[in-house]
Amino acid sequence: MARGQERGRDREESEFVEKLVAINRVAKVVKGGRRFGFAALVVVGDGKGRVGQGKGKAREVPEAIRKATEAAKKSMIRVPLREGRTLHHDIEGRFGAGRVVLRAAPSGTGIIAGGPSRAVFEALGVGDVVSKSIGSSNPYNLVKATFEALKNCQSPRHVAQRRGKRVQDVLKGRTGEDQGE
Repeated sequence: MARGQERGRDREESEFVEKLVAINRVAKVVKGGRRFGFAALVVVGDGKGRVGQGKGKAREVPEAIRKATEAAKKSMIRVPLREGRTLHHDIEGRFGAGRVVLRAAPSGTGIIAGGPSRAVFEALGVGDVVSKSIGSSNPYNLVKATFEALKNCQSPRHVAQRRGKRVQDVLKGRTGEDQGE
C-alpha cells in the first residue's frame, strides 16, 4: 500500500517544473567557530500558466531546497497567457529596489530575460517574452518584482467583463498582427 502511495506522489511532483534560482550560504559565529546555514530561492510552475515562488532555510542545502519548493507550491498564482505562449500586454513590476519591465513578443522570439526572471518564465510556460530588469540585481527582489507584474496581468476577457463590453471591442485598440487571438 505504501509503495503505491509513493508512486502517486512522484507522479504528482513530476507535473511541476522546479527551477532553483539562488542559494545563499550564511554563517553564524559561535564559541566553537562558525555554523553554516543555507537559504534557497525556488520557482515552481506547471508550464501551463501557473507559477509560484518560495524561500527555504536550513542547515543542509537539500533540506533548504525542499522547504523552498513546498513554499512555492503553496504560493502559486495563475497568469493568463495569449495563445499559451506570451503575455497579453506589456507590464511593469516593482519590489524594493528591483524593477522589471515585461513585454509581449511575437512568435519565435523566445525568452529574452535575465537569470531570475528567465526561471519564472520557463516554469510558467511562456515561450516568447522580452524582460528587462532595472535597478537591483538581487534575485529575491527580481523574482518578487516579476511576480508583482504577473499578478497585474489581465486577459482581454477579464477586461471586457469588467468594463461591460465585448472582447472584440476591447481588442480593437491592438494592431492588425496582434488581433489573431
